[in-house]
Formats: sequence, C-alpha cells, structure tokens
Amino acid sequence: MLNEALARELTDLTDEDLRLQPGALGDDPAAQLAHRRVTVRNADRLTVILDEHGWPTPALVGPEGARRAWLIAQHADRQLDVQRRALALMTAAGADPTQVAMLHDRVRVNEGHPQTYGTQIAGVADGAPAPWPCDDPAGMEQRRAAVGLAPYAEYVARHAPPAL
Repeated sequence: MLNEALARELTDLTDEDLRLQPGALGDDPAAQLAHRRVTVRNADRLTVILDEHGWPTPALVGPEGARRAWLIAQHADRQLDVQRRALALMTAAGADPTQVAMLHDRVRVNEGHPQTYGTQIAGVADGAPAPWPCDDPAGMEQRRAAVGLAPYAEYVARHAPPAL
C-alpha cells in the first residue's frame, strides 16, 4: 500500500537539498554549510525511515519517492554508514539498477577506492569534467550498459561546464 505521507516527506526533504545545492557547489562557505546541514539532517531522517520501513520501494512510496530516498543517500557523503546501509538495502530490494550503480560508485569514492561505473565526477580539469579513477576502464561501458546508464561520453557531456 502506498504511503503517501512518507512519499511527500521524501520529496520535501530533497526539495530543500536541491534548492541549496547550487550554492554548495560554489565558493560561499555559508551556502556550503547550509547545504551540509540539510544533507546531514536528511540522512539522519533516512536512517529512521530505514529502521521503520526498510528501503522505500516504489510499492511503498511510488517511483518518485523511491528516487528521492536514493537522492538522500547519494548526498549523505559525510555519513558513509548511511550510504553503505542504503546501498545494501537497495540492492536487496531490487531497486533501480542505475541508482544502485550511482550509489555504489559514490560509496567507493567516499571510501577512497576507484569507482566501477564512472558516475562520479571529481571536478573540472582543463575545462572538461574529470572523473574519479575507475576500476577496469576498458570494461566500464559494458558495465554502464548493463545497468541502464548512458554511454560515458554522453554522461560527461551533461556535466561539462557551460561555454563562455
């Protein structure tokens, strides 16, 4: 049965995250701190949700609610325990494979390991997106395709800095 209140809560939590995210990516320490507070608060709330419901599946919160739960986990970079737990629960629940792959890469990078699917961009170097290192780069496209991710070149093009 769809838990509409929980779905709404997940949307509300991530709306604030997404609203503050552009400032967090800039040079303003106050904006970065505001975003950090929201992502930590959201991850703390996700922990309670996981305790009460397990992974918020589309059957529980609808497809958008499940995506919003993933987004909270994806942005919980300072709470690696929450990311690891979410990844395990998502995997066990058969969650969207692209979301599982992206969270898998995020956890790997946050643990200091090379990523698997090439979904995490470290920054911009010489005007082009620079990914974090990736295990077995030769097999990356095949792994991306297997989980429904766009080819790496298309993905990077979406993360390219705007033209001047």
